[in-house]
Amino acid sequence: MAQDTEQQYSNGVLPVDDEGFVIDTENCEERETAYRERGTSRPITVVGNPVLHKECKDVTAFDDELAKLVDDMFATQRVAQGVGVAANQVGVDLKVFVYDCMDDDGVRHVGVICNPVLQDLPADKRRLDDSGEGCLSVPTAYAPLARPDYAEVTGQDTEGNPIKVRGSGYFARCLQHETDHLHGYLYIDRLSKRERKDALRQMEEGTPRYPVVAND
Repeated sequence: MAQDTEQQYSNGVLPVDDEGFVIDTENCEERETAYRERGTSRPITVVGNPVLHKECKDVTAFDDELAKLVDDMFATQRVAQGVGVAANQVGVDLKVFVYDCMDDDGVRHVGVICNPVLQDLPADKRRLDDSGEGCLSVPTAYAPLARPDYAEVTGQDTEGNPIKVRGSGYFARCLQHETDHLHGYLYIDRLSKRERKDALRQMEEGTPRYPVVAND
């Protein structure tokens, strides 16, 4: 039993609960460490880079190249001290993101989603949370942004299997934020013109704590 579980996790395939959602809260440290130690950190692309401002291509090849990208994204996430990284944030035009994020109950979630689709929520699940939000691609800038405090995303794992992921609180914000990335949206695109201008000013005045790709 233990060996089968280890094999399952090593393939990037997570077990599911009774409702079909992945269980991404178990063996978090071991799984994140395995990804990260295989990977190499890459610099982060920042606002203004064309790859961030268009919809990414679907993942169609669930192969060693994708696995290497995922490993590198986990390594990048750790160096940048982020809770999620989308492929276009490391300059790759593919719909895949990784996450290592706590929810509001302090429960850690670690996983990978390819070709994510954010699900529409019924009205009774659309309670808005206007907490602050930041982005590795808009370094040193933060702004409040109202988003639903619960999210469900469908997609595929790194083997191409269909998966469903759900989250609440800060993790819900992470799922929405990263899915936005892969459709060409930064969180500042959802701000008012005044708030966006302020966020860009914060970025201009700050110094990133991790390597970034300078725009020409």
